[in-house]
Amino acid sequence: MEFNFLAILVAAIAPILIGFLWYNPKTFGNSWMREAEMTPDKMKSGNMAVIFVLTLLLSFVLAFFLQQLTTHQMGAYSLAQGELGETANYKAFMEEYKNEFRTFKHGALHGILAGVFLFFPVIAINGMFERKSWKYIFINSGYWIVSLAVMGAIVCGWI
Repeated sequence: MEFNFLAILVAAIAPILIGFLWYNPKTFGNSWMREAEMTPDKMKSGNMAVIFVLTLLLSFVLAFFLQQLTTHQMGAYSLAQGELGETANYKAFMEEYKNEFRTFKHGALHGILAGVFLFFPVIAINGMFERKSWKYIFINSGYWIVSLAVMGAIVCGWI
């Protein structure tokens, strides 16, 4: 499987850009701050440079593995017999199906599925134990569903 590191990097930037919009006071920012019990002073207490660098790094890791989730050709590796990429069956499969389901729409679909069936349950479980409101859970889950849809579209469709 070939990795498109430029697409992965662009996808890693997407959650940061979406976050600026999603958590803006004109969208969900004020509601999120209230539900998260976040204050302006608490917001200022963090080292934003470190937070954004680590966010970019972790988003890169997420985008890297999201590419494998959205690209079905990864399954061909598990079907290959012997050394990966060395069998005639594997090479024939990749020649015929290399770009099947490699679209922005397909990647967005898998990003949404990952958001709904992987991220939402984790955020909801944590939120319930932290005694956060469902509004808080839906704001954060919605952000990740949208972010993963955009990230999935980028890493899958950008061949």
